[in-house]
Amino acid sequence: MSPTIQLAAEGASEHRTLIISLFSVFVAVTLAITIWAGRQTKDATDYYAGGRGFTGLQNGLAISGDYMSAASFLGIAGAIALAGYDGFLYSIGFLVAWLVALLLVAEPLRNSGRYTMGDVLAYRMRQRPVRTAAGVSTIVVSIFYLLAQMVGAGALVALLLGITGEAGKNLIVVVVGIIMILYVTIGGMKGTTWVQIVKAVLLIVGTLLITVLVLHKFNWNISTLLGAAAENSGKGAAFLEPGLKYGVSATSKIDFISLGLALVLGTAGLPHILIRFYTVPTAKTARKSVIWAIGIIGVFYLMTIALGFGAAALIKQETIITSNPAGNTAAPLLAQEIGGGADSAGGAILLAVISAVAFATILAVVAGLTLASSSSFAHDLYANVIRRGQATEKEEVGAARISAVAIGSVAVVLGIFAGKLNVAGLVALAFAVAASANLPTILYSLFWKRFTTQGALWSIYGGLTSSVLLVLFSPVVSGKETSMFPGVDFHWFPLENPGLISIPLGFLLGWIGSIVSEEPPNQEKYAELEVRSLTGSGAH
Repeated sequence: MSPTIQLAAEGASEHRTLIISLFSVFVAVTLAITIWAGRQTKDATDYYAGGRGFTGLQNGLAISGDYMSAASFLGIAGAIALAGYDGFLYSIGFLVAWLVALLLVAEPLRNSGRYTMGDVLAYRMRQRPVRTAAGVSTIVVSIFYLLAQMVGAGALVALLLGITGEAGKNLIVVVVGIIMILYVTIGGMKGTTWVQIVKAVLLIVGTLLITVLVLHKFNWNISTLLGAAAENSGKGAAFLEPGLKYGVSATSKIDFISLGLALVLGTAGLPHILIRFYTVPTAKTARKSVIWAIGIIGVFYLMTIALGFGAAALIKQETIITSNPAGNTAAPLLAQEIGGGADSAGGAILLAVISAVAFATILAVVAGLTLASSSSFAHDLYANVIRRGQATEKEEVGAARISAVAIGSVAVVLGIFAGKLNVAGLVALAFAVAASANLPTILYSLFWKRFTTQGALWSIYGGLTSSVLLVLFSPVVSGKETSMFPGVDFHWFPLENPGLISIPLGFLLGWIGSIVSEEPPNQEKYAELEVRSLTGSGAH
């Protein structure tokens, strides 16, 4: 164990009471909010869409809370600290992606649907097969994304409480799973939204505090900060230039294009982001909330420069890698260093505060993801496929609560196996699956009148299967030290992100499936959907 890590663990253990107290306060406050919201949840609209009563700013904050996940806070800071310029490209991709969501998806989706993505996709198609596909896709994307949050939680709390054993880390993942299930089953969308709002404010304040302290240390001169980061990284000028991670070989360059595609196109297909558009009363408010979200998220990603390069400038790379091979603990280590070092009260307090914020981030995002997937199971699969539209609202909400427990349990089990993977990388995989399976179908449904049920099914299942299969046989799962199963090697797909293959394939299959389909497209329903998506006429 390196001296700084040892000090970090000792500093953390000395102030363990403070750390546990901060964690407990956040969990207690958010659970209280959840119970309060749960008491106000009267029907399915309250449970799935928070009663559609949130303002543009509130929903903008909640979207930011959903989006600025452990990947953003821990993963990107770590990626920048270890790979410099190439790590910062994650920030760019995550932010630019919002333009696709704003310009193509937010408004028509709010106008066209009711509770889930399946509502829009099934509007002009045969209900049961399309809703089944939408439900399966939503659950798979959510579980990929949940994995990332679980890994982040394990790494973070283990660092704080000085836990080195695998059993201890696994226990943390189980505890996170239990808390997120409580949020969703008790509070529904209303409780989850307020948890997101509280967490977004905490995250911005925490990140701002570290940014100010880092810039103050380098006399408010970003050039000095970058210079110190390049020097301390041991890579020199190469640290600030493209190519350190993605320019090593032809494969890594192609991998970067694949990653960029997945990040930019993935957001508009993420189920837990899409259902946020249903929590506002009108499409205008949906658009306003996305503009607020872009502003808040943009400021946050600018601050990741200070977090990542600050960590690179002040902490040795070996220390970061020893703490977590993928760099997921760079931000908490930076907080401790900038607060006065591992053996100082200031360092311990700042470490505790930032870690509590990161923990809040994880809990809020897992709650949003679990809600999205359980809503899709209950509304798309249970109510409309299994019960053929005959389920009562009470039965539907009951099914959503039971499926939240099941999905949470699956995420816990998978999270235990994925401990060594970089959180930002895991989220990029979720983006790739969302962009391959969901985005082509959403865009075709909204904008192409010849799209048919067969096209929708080919697109969803083709995009989903190809992206998941390529991930299974990629270096992410086997063949590398940082793989999910480092001891074995059965990978044959060279890229870490499947987006370059699976996203065009999703679009292509949707087009071919519709062209060769014997069933004529429902022109009347398309005309209805077009009017509804553009004007909001008849929207719920």
